[in-house]
Amino acid sequence: MRGTRRTAVWMVLVLLLGLTTVTVQATEETRQKIDKAEQEKKDAEEKLDETEENLKNLNEQKDSLQGALTTLNTELTQVSNNLSDLEDKIADKEAQIETLNGKIEEVNKDLEEAIILKDTQYETMKQQIRFMYEKSDFLYMELFFSATSFSDFLNKNNYIEQLSAYQQKVLQDYKDAQAAIEAKQEELELDLAQLEKDKEELGEYKVQVVAEQSRVSGLVSQTTNSLHATSGQISEAEAQALAYEQKIKEEEENLTALKAKLAEEIRMAELAAQSSWRDISEVSFAEGDRYLLANLIYCEAGGESYAGQVAVGSVVINRVLSSVYPDTVTGVIYQSGQFSPVASGRLALALADGRATASCYQAADEVMRGTTNVGNCVYFRTPVAGISPRYTIGGHIFY
Repeated sequence: MRGTRRTAVWMVLVLLLGLTTVTVQATEETRQKIDKAEQEKKDAEEKLDETEENLKNLNEQKDSLQGALTTLNTELTQVSNNLSDLEDKIADKEAQIETLNGKIEEVNKDLEEAIILKDTQYETMKQQIRFMYEKSDFLYMELFFSATSFSDFLNKNNYIEQLSAYQQKVLQDYKDAQAAIEAKQEELELDLAQLEKDKEELGEYKVQVVAEQSRVSGLVSQTTNSLHATSGQISEAEAQALAYEQKIKEEEENLTALKAKLAEEIRMAELAAQSSWRDISEVSFAEGDRYLLANLIYCEAGGESYAGQVAVGSVVINRVLSSVYPDTVTGVIYQSGQFSPVASGRLALALADGRATASCYQAADEVMRGTTNVGNCVYFRTPVAGISPRYTIGGHIFY
């Protein structure tokens, strides 16, 4: 009897030792798995922080490029204004030159007439001087001796005085004509000098026009190159953002983190299904909701079919209608950790450039009217093990 008891005691002790060993081994394995999962999570968080910093730098670079484009557009406007001013100056100067040419023609005509008058007066005066030089003594003697009376002598003397006065007048007219010619010549010289100055200024204006036109061509070329460079950098930034999103998604594929996330999403989906729901007629959409929703649809389902785009939009509106989530489109889209294009910065790029297509806007309009092709689903993702989707549309499952 005692031997039987002793044997039983030994068996119990052996069994307890075995269980203790198994328990210790299981605890150690679990601890190792937890440590590994925590390290992988820490690595993923560090990579996510690095990705967000890179995207921040890309957005700053994009803002800088947009500022440069704004500056170039301002310079182009200034060049256009300069050309307009120069064209006005050229038109005014050409009008002045045309007026001055007309004036010079009139001055030349007046000068020709003055010269003709001066020459005529000169010939007349010369003939009178020759006559007086040759005939004056004889004329005075003849007038004196031919007078029949003192009264007749006085009359003839008066005639001589009138003749002398006329000669003085002819001489004065000649002097006046000579002075007028000199004045006209001086005026003509001034007008010709002004004409040369105006022509020189006109030439300078035309040179400036050529220079400004060359500057315009250079700025247009510079602007075009900058636009191409900007477009290329934006495309590159978007490609990098897509790559970062993919990297984040790959990190999320960590088994422990993914299971926890899936469990939370399923819990929230079930909670949403059991919670109260508003009717679409009770929703007041804000200005800009359509633009924001269309660009999110572009980021999440731009390459999907129209049905896939409506499905993604339906998830957003379903969350707005559910009491579990924010009650605005903006609140739903920017809720922390919900939509990867928000975290990666790709949505910001799409909003800045207005990348949403017509079908994305059409899908946004349809779901904002209350249409849904995924029931009251509040989540979507690429297919993954562990979820039985309610709908599968294109490359996404909905639950």
